[in-house]
Amino acid sequence: MSFDVLEKLEAKILSAVDTIDLLQMEVEELKELNSQLGEENQQLKQSHTQLEQDNQQLKQQHEAWQDRLRVLLGKIDQVEESA
Repeated sequence: MSFDVLEKLEAKILSAVDTIDLLQMEVEELKELNSQLGEENQQLKQSHTQLEQDNQQLKQQHEAWQDRLRVLLGKIDQVEESA
């Protein structure tokens, strides 16, 4: 009877070792995925920052064009008033 107990114990130990190996492989895969996602996140942050800068520059250009148009419209009004 002691032999049966040892066989069951051995089977449980082998099963536990297999489970541990699978879990270790899964942990390594998750670490790699986490690293990839971290790099992707950093790239997205950089893209976001660049887009914010581009947006600010476009807003400034838009305001400059509006100012130019106001000046031109003011000159047109002056010409019409003096005519």
